[in-house]
Order: sequence, then structure tokens, then C-alpha cells
Amino acid sequence: MITNEHLDRLLAGHGHVLSTEGEKIGGVGQVYADDDTNQPNWVTVKTGLFGTRESFVPLEGARVEGDDIVVPFSKDQVKDAPGVDPDGHLDPAEEDRLYHHYSLGNGHRTHTNATAGLDATDTGTDRDYDARGTVGRDTSGPTTDGAMTRSEERLNVDTERQATGRARLRKYVTTENVTQTVPVSREEVRIEREPITDANRDAALSGPDLSEEEHEITLHEERPVVDKETVPVERVRLDKDVVTDEETVTEEVRKERVDIDGIDDTRR
Repeated sequence: MITNEHLDRLLAGHGHVLSTEGEKIGGVGQVYADDDTNQPNWVTVKTGLFGTRESFVPLEGARVEGDDIVVPFSKDQVKDAPGVDPDGHLDPAEEDRLYHHYSLGNGHRTHTNATAGLDATDTGTDRDYDARGTVGRDTSGPTTDGAMTRSEERLNVDTERQATGRARLRKYVTTENVTQTVPVSREEVRIEREPITDANRDAALSGPDLSEEEHEITLHEERPVVDKETVPVERVRLDKDVVTDEETVTEEVRKERVDIDGIDDTRR
């Protein structure tokens, strides 16, 4: 049991509130004492991002270990406790909600008006109306209306155009060997002999009887002559085609779900 002797050490230190399994729930915030007995009844636990939220935990059954407080509740149960503004005082209605959440009996309550907040015309049924006509009350903050809005995230997938590369067209000169066969002609000497006949006798006897003579002839032949010319053979250009593919996008989306406690929601 935690007494006033522990308060100075708890409030001066930087201790934590732990579950019975030793799991750290959050930092010690404020300690609330009973108005009549001045005994500590509640402690706030700093939870949430950077300890911006304070959750109330009853000190019934709690114990001190060094600068830490060990409470007989789980971390999830503390974090799910009704939201109460730590303004220095707990009114009876706020204690009702907290005791109900932690399943503690009426004997722990220090206030006398356990039904505070009910309308004078209440018949004692299980339907609780607030001043605005809302069935029940909002345990996480100011009462809004009789329903809560459930939201979820949806994926909106679109495409964007971006550059993925550059294509360049260029030409360069290479050298290769080309072999072609071309016909060539040449002149060769051929000796023709003809007998002496009446037709050529006069020409054959027109010279001296015996003499020395020389006769020459010029021979010709063809040789390959190579000439080159540049001619256009084709035109090449760059163009683009659009190709459509399909890609599967996977992303996490969050959605809110509603849990119902205390009633049988079985569909009949």
C-alpha cells in the first residue's frame, strides 16, 4: 500500500509506473489524495508521444519499488482508461468512470453522490442521458453527440511523367574490303601462214630474191581501273513509341474500427 511517506520520493524523482509483469507503462505524473483521509488514491501516468497524455491509475493494490510504482493492471488497460483532465481534482462522475473501467467495487469510492450527473427524471434504467439528450456520455472528452464517426484511409493512385534516359543517334565511318571480278582483255601474237597461190604470187615475188627484214606489231591489254563514289543509301531518324505496362501498387492504409463492450451484438 502506498502512503504519504512515499509521496515526496515519488514526486521528486523521475520514476515510472510499471505493470505487474514489469512492463513500463509511462512516467509518474501526479498523485491524487482523498479529500477526507488525505491518503493517495490515484496516480497519473504520462503516456502518448512525449508524455503529452496522462492516464489515471488507482493506487489500490499498488506498491513502491525504488522510484517506481507497480500497479496491478496491464499496460493496455491503463492506456485505454477514460480520458480525464488532470486539473487537480476528480469529481464523483469522473471517479465512477475510472472505477468502472478498472472493475473496482463501490467500496473504494470516497464521494457520497454516486449517481451525480443523472437527470432528475431518470427512471433508473441502463440508458443514461446527458444535458444535451445524448444517450450515454463521451468517456474520452467532452460529450459530442450520440454517435462517433469511423474513418479510414483510401488509396488514390496516379501516375507522373519523369525522364528515364536519353537516346542519341550518331554515325561513324568504318572500312571494309570489297572484292569484285571484272573481265580484262589483252592482245597476243598469232602467226598466220598461207601458201603461195596465184592470188598472192605477185605480192610474194615483189621483193628481192633473198633479203633480211624485220616486222613489229604493238600489243595491247586492259587493266582494272578503280574509282570510288559516295552515294546515299538510306535515311535514319529517331522516333518514340508509347508502351503501356501494368504495375501493382501495395501500400498500408489505416482504418478505424468500433468495438462494443457490455452488450451482446450477435445478430439474430
